Amino acid sequence: MNITRAEHQRILVVFPHPDDESFVAAGTLAKYIEGGAEVTYACLTLGEMGRNMGIPPFASRVTLPGIRKEELTASSNAIGIQDLRMLGFHDKMIEFEDQQLLDNTVKALLKELNPSLVITFYPGYSVHPDHDATGAAVIRTISQLPVGERPLVHCNAFSSNHEQMIGKADVTVDVTAFLAKKMASIQAHRTQFQAAELVGNRELTDEEIRYRFGTEQFWTYRFD
Repeated sequence: MNITRAEHQRILVVFPHPDDESFVAAGTLAKYIEGGAEVTYACLTLGEMGRNMGIPPFASRVTLPGIRKEELTASSNAIGIQDLRMLGFHDKMIEFEDQQLLDNTVKALLKELNPSLVITFYPGYSVHPDHDATGAAVIRTISQLPVGERPLVHCNAFSSNHEQMIGKADVTVDVTAFLAKKMASIQAHRTQFQAAELVGNRELTDEEIRYRFGTEQFWTYRFD
């Protein structure tokens, strides 16, 4: 995908957790920002219920929210995001939040920013209940706009059955030129990135980094 300066000048990213931006869209966002886009990242929670405390542990259940707030800021700075919104919802509780409150939060962001592109999770195909509930709130809210006023929505999906259900991604972004920023964003989340299920407990080779992180994929949401 060739991103040009004029393609999207205002982008809204809505994810529930610190580090979602790193693994899902850091390279894409850095690429857009280099092209002149203004990016707002609305992060619903601070990931305060996360299990990972660093290797060796340096966080606790008490200190984790503050540490993850600092990590999120550092990650956003690494990508080049200038407008970071921490919205204060409760981690692992997005699916139980009042839907009207969630929808109104998204609606206010859309009204303020008028983005031409929104990036979020594909509801139902993003594994974590917070991911799915966040994506669902974004889709519900945008679907209520007149067709001509709806921004383009690019969703990330990675559940085991996602390709069987929604097909292959129609947007693949080559981010190899932005891997330094992407890896800096990932590594900014010091409590998380060392965990074996995320990056592994050894240093990755340049080839492994390019293979695992050199492209980012999205599905364009098709409204009925």
